[in-house]
Amino acid sequence: MIDHIVLVKFGESTTQAQLQEVVDRFKALRGELTGVVDLQAGINFSDKNQGYQVVLSVRFEDKAALEAYGPNPKHQAVAAYIREVGRVDSIVSDIEL
Repeated sequence: MIDHIVLVKFGESTTQAQLQEVVDRFKALRGELTGVVDLQAGINFSDKNQGYQVVLSVRFEDKAALEAYGPNPKHQAVAAYIREVGRVDSIVSDIEL
């Protein structure tokens, strides 16, 4: 299995409502992607978050499912919304379990 974790930092103009919309849109992908074992998303409340406000996590069955995820049109639509509402930076981590 593969854990794919993304931390996203947004600009100062991004609202809490927009952050929640990112979380909601990402969670809606759960039934739209093949090879997904688990999918989680939330607003990062840690006082050590270094400005990364949203955490997105997907556990895939295998690397092939991870590779299919990137170009998936529904995933790309969520990624476009993230950019639209002010994404400044992101950190991506992929680990094999």
